[in-house]
Parts: sequence; structure tokens; C-alpha cells
Amino acid sequence: MFDAKKVKDECVAWIRKFFEENGPGCNAVLGISGGKDSSVVAALCVEALGKDRVVGVLMPCGDQPDIDMSYLLVNHLGIKYYVVNIKDAVEGLKGAIPSDLELTSQTIINLSPRIRMATVYAVSQSCNGRVANTCNLSEDWVGYSTRYGDAAGDFSPLAHLTVQEVKAIGRELGLPEELIEKVPSDGLCGKTDEDNLGFTYAELDRYIREGVIDDLDHKALIDRKHRMNLFKLQMMPGFNPGIAELADA
Repeated sequence: MFDAKKVKDECVAWIRKFFEENGPGCNAVLGISGGKDSSVVAALCVEALGKDRVVGVLMPCGDQPDIDMSYLLVNHLGIKYYVVNIKDAVEGLKGAIPSDLELTSQTIINLSPRIRMATVYAVSQSCNGRVANTCNLSEDWVGYSTRYGDAAGDFSPLAHLTVQEVKAIGRELGLPEELIEKVPSDGLCGKTDEDNLGFTYAELDRYIREGVIDDLDHKALIDRKHRMNLFKLQMMPGFNPGIAELADA
């Protein structure tokens, strides 16, 4: 039932409207991983704004075995790009933290995405840009993103699209199949996204859209992740003294 062409056209129009209202003449800037999400967002921005107004940022951390996929995308689209190796920044920050504070494995995993987003914003602010978020609905649903890392951005074309829908739009945009079907991995812990999550995106997407899932253990896991990670999708709570006074009354 998903009309990829219709949704693609609507998203392109939405991106154009965003830039008309939030930065006429500005560029769309985004991190390029070579996966389906950054590929689709980059291609949508090219169709909306033209390739001369889309800037990619490739951010290996040392050696990146699959960086050829990132080059495939930027060359396919013909967009300008910068390569910024973040290894020294990551290692420098880890080394600057006092030795009596032992960094957890999750802290270390999330460090690279946060430094990558700081890098994207540094590039964006230096070239009159607006940062495109590349997270999709499926990832956001179960919190598979880093707060203030890949979850940050100024506009989010895929926020309400599942993985399967993103793939369909990628094909509608004429992206190379190897980019659309690249096995998703965070490139940090050596596992695929689905290994980390404990269920497949196909299962998750069906559950989100149809409310149907065959494996009850997977259902319970998805529901738990969704509850635990809702805070990532909400605005930061802010103390309001007026409301506090009313609550005490």
C-alpha cells in the first residue's frame, strides 16, 4: 500500500519548503555513511535543492573498511564532500578524561557519533548550511540512535518512514542497489544493527505499521525498548516556576 513515488515527491516538496522558511539559499549538510539512510536523505536533498546545494561529510575513525560505499554515493550524486578523520578527536577526548573515571563500553560507543555530529555542525556552520538528520522511524521507535549524535539535526526527512519505506524511496530515487541493501551496522562494535537489537527491521516495521508480530518475546523486547527510549524523542524538560506553583497549590 506504500506509494513510494507519492511520498518521495511530498518529501522533496517538504524539504524545499523547510529551506524557504529556514534558510533560503542555504545548503543541506549531512554525514555520509554509505548506508541507505544517508544515501536516501542526500538524494532527496539533491532533488529538492540541486546538487550544488548539498554537502556530504565523510567521517572515518581511522581506517573504515566500507568507506568505498560513501564515495560511491557522493560520486553517484555528484555532490561536494569533505573527508574528516575523527580518530584523533576521539582518542584525544578519551585521553583527556581523568583516569580515575573509567569510561563504560556504551560511553565509548556513543562518543564517535557525538563527535561526528559536532563535525557535521562545524562544516555546516562554515558553509552556510542546515544539518540533515538521517534517522528513520524504525530506529527512533526503539531508540537505536545516539542522543546529540546521529539523533541531532535541523530537519529530518525520514523521521516518519520505516526501514522498508526508506528502501522503497531509495529505489524510486534511482540509487544503486548496493547502497539501499547495505547491511546496517554502527561500525563501532563489530555487529549489525539487527544483531544489536535482537530482532529484524522487517519484524519491527510490520509491528509499527500493522501491529502484528509473530514472536512474542520480540514483541516484549520492542515494547520495552520503545518505552525506555521515548525520552530521546521529546524536548528537554524545563523547569517552569509558574507551573510548579500551581502543582503545589
